Amino acid sequence: MIKMIKRLKQFKKTTLFRYTLILFVGIMSGELIFRACAHMPIFSYPTIRIVLSSLFISSFFAYLLSFTNKIFARIMIGLIIFLTNFYGYIQLGFNNFLGVYMSFGTSSQLGAVVDYIKDFLHSIKLIYYTNFIPFFLVVLYLIFVEKKLYNPDRFNITKEHKKYKFYLKTLNLVGTSLVLVSLYYLTITLDFMQNKLQLTSNKDLIVNPSVPSTAINEFGTTMFAFGDIRVTLFPMDEQLTFERTNKKQNKEVAKEYARVIDDASWENVIANEKNSTYNTLNNYFISQDITSKNDFTGLFKGKNVIVIMLESIDDMIIDPELFPNFYKMYTEGWHWENNYSPRNSCATGNNEMSGMLSLYTINNNCTANTYKRNTYYESIFNLFNNAGYRTTSMHDYTEAYYYRSTIHKNMGSGKYYGVRDLGISYSTEYVNWASDDDFMNKAVDILTNTDDERPFMTWLTTVSAHQPYSSSSILGDKYLKDLSSYKYPTELKRWLSKAKVTDDGLGTLMRKLEEKGILENTVIVMYGDHYPYGMKKSTIKNILTYDLDDYEVERVPFVIYTPGMEAKSYTEYTSYINIVPTLANLFDLSYDPRLYMGHDLLSDDYESLVVFADGSWKNERAYYNASNGRVKNYTDNPYSNEEIKAINEKVSYKMKMSSLAIKNNYFNYLENALEKYKVESNVVAQANGDNTQEG
Repeated sequence: MIKMIKRLKQFKKTTLFRYTLILFVGIMSGELIFRACAHMPIFSYPTIRIVLSSLFISSFFAYLLSFTNKIFARIMIGLIIFLTNFYGYIQLGFNNFLGVYMSFGTSSQLGAVVDYIKDFLHSIKLIYYTNFIPFFLVVLYLIFVEKKLYNPDRFNITKEHKKYKFYLKTLNLVGTSLVLVSLYYLTITLDFMQNKLQLTSNKDLIVNPSVPSTAINEFGTTMFAFGDIRVTLFPMDEQLTFERTNKKQNKEVAKEYARVIDDASWENVIANEKNSTYNTLNNYFISQDITSKNDFTGLFKGKNVIVIMLESIDDMIIDPELFPNFYKMYTEGWHWENNYSPRNSCATGNNEMSGMLSLYTINNNCTANTYKRNTYYESIFNLFNNAGYRTTSMHDYTEAYYYRSTIHKNMGSGKYYGVRDLGISYSTEYVNWASDDDFMNKAVDILTNTDDERPFMTWLTTVSAHQPYSSSSILGDKYLKDLSSYKYPTELKRWLSKAKVTDDGLGTLMRKLEEKGILENTVIVMYGDHYPYGMKKSTIKNILTYDLDDYEVERVPFVIYTPGMEAKSYTEYTSYINIVPTLANLFDLSYDPRLYMGHDLLSDDYESLVVFADGSWKNERAYYNASNGRVKNYTDNPYSNEEIKAINEKVSYKMKMSSLAIKNNYFNYLENALEKYKVESNVVAQANGDNTQEG
C-alpha cells in the first residue's frame, strides 16, 4: 500500500499526468461554458459522454506531448485549448447569426460570415466570449506556475530509464483508452442513457454526425468537430433499408377525384434493378400515398404563374401602411398564417431548391451547390414544361454564392437570367444591392416582349432586403427619412427601407402586368426565404411581438394571389416543401404526388405539420425539439410517446430518403430507367379513362 501511494505521488509529478489534467480542464470547462451559453442541460447523460471523450482526447495528446520539449509542449497545450474554445465560440456565433451550427461540409457559407463580418461581430452576444476563459487561465498557469512547480528532467537519467518510461506511458495510454472507450460505448448503447424520442440514434450519430444540432448536444463540440472532419474527408452514406408496403392508390373517393397512376414501367424498373440503393429509393417512393384530386384541382389551369422567393422577408412585411402592395395580395388572396422557411446550411440556395423540388436538402452541406449537376424531371419547371408552358427563372444578383445558371438549367428552367443578363445596376453588398423595383420592371418586359403565345411560368428570387443592416447603403438609407417617426433601431429601419424597395417592385409587377392586360390571367405565388438573419431577435420584436423562440423566428409569409379570387386565411402549418404539389394540383399538371416530400396543401388529407432542418417539427398540438428530444404540448390533448415516435419515424425517413435521392442523382436515374423499361399501358388507360398517367 505504501509503495502504491508513493508511485501515485510520483505519477502526479510526471508530465503525462499534468498535461492530461491541464488539457482536460481546458477542454471540459470550455464544453460546459458552451452548453450554458447554448442553453443545453449540464447535469445530463450527454455531459457524462463529454467528460469521457475529453479525458480520452486529453490523455492522447498528453501522451504525444510528454515526449517533446517542455516549451513546445506548453505551446501546443495552449494551442489545443485555444482551438477547442475558439471552435465553441464560432459555433455559438454561427448559430446565432445564421440559425444553424457550422459544418465543414458547409464551408462555403463562411463567406456569409466573412462578407458580413461587421454584422456577424455585431450579432455576437457578450456571453459567448466566456468561451475563452479556460484558455486564458491555462496560459496563466503555464507561464507562472507549471515551469516552476516541477522539473521532470531530473528523472530522465539514463537511456534505460527513458525506455522504461516510454513503455510505461504507452501501457498507461492503452489501459486508459480501453477503459474510457468502453465506458463511452456504454453511454451510447445503454437503454436508460438514450433519449427515447431522439430522431437519430446515438449509435448512428456517432458514426455520421449528419444532424449537427443533435450531435453537438449529445457529444459536445470537440467530438462533433472530429466526427465532422472525418465524414468530410471520408464521406459515408447511412445504410438505409425500406420494407415496401402495398397501399391503395387512393382512399375511398368519388370517381372524378381519383388520381390513378400506372406503375407497370416502375415495377419493371424495380424487377430489373440490381443496385440496392436505387431499389431502396424505388421501394420507398412507390409505397407513398397518391394524393387524390379535390375541389381545387385545375382552378388555375392555363393561367400564367409567377413564383417569387422574397429575400430576407418575414412577417414584418405584413403592414398596410409600409408595404401596401404586398398587403393587397396578402389580404385579397390566400395566405397561410403558420408558414415557415426553416433555415439550413446555405439558407437561400437550399430553400430555393426545396421550393422548386419539394425535397429536403441535406442538413450539413450546401446542397444546391454541391449537387448542382443533378437533374430532376419532376421539378416545378419540368411539370410546367410538360404542360406546354415557357419557363424562365431570374435573380437580380451574380453567382457569387449560388451557381444558379447551372442549377436552374438542370432543373428544367428554359432560360435563366442573372443580374448582368437583366441589365440592372448593382454593386457590392455594403454599397448597393440591385433594386427589386428595377428587377420586376425588367422581368415583365422579358415575359411579355415575345411572340411566343404560350402561357409562362417563371421563378423570381429577389435580393434588395438582404443584409447588411448595421451599415449605411443606398437602399438601406433610401426611405430612412420617411421612417423617422418610427422609434426603431437604425438597423431595423434599414431593413424596412430595403423591404420597401421590394414592395415597390411588387407594385411595379402588378401595374405592368395590368398594363399588358394579363394580370387577371396570372397567378402570383410568394414566400419569404428566411427572416432577416444577422438581426437580433430583440430587434425584430420591436415589430413582431409574439414569442420568437422554438423556431417561431422562422415564420414567413406564403401567399397565392390572382385578381378576383375569394380571399382566404389558412391556419395549417406548412413550409416551402409543399409549394410544388400544391401548384401542380391547382394547375392540374400531370404529376406523381409520391415523388415529393411535400403535400398538396388543399387536399382533404393534408397533415398540418412543418419540419425544420434538424428534424424538429411543430403544429397546432406540439413542438418537438430534435436537438434535445423534448416535446412541448400546446393543447390539452398531448401526443403520446408512441404518436411522437410515429411522427419522428415518418419525418426521419422523409429527410433521409430525400438526402439519399439527392446524393445519388436518383431522379435522373429514375427518368432514364422508366424510359428504358417502359411498358405500354393501353389496356390500363382504356380501363381508367383520362385519369390514368404513367408513373
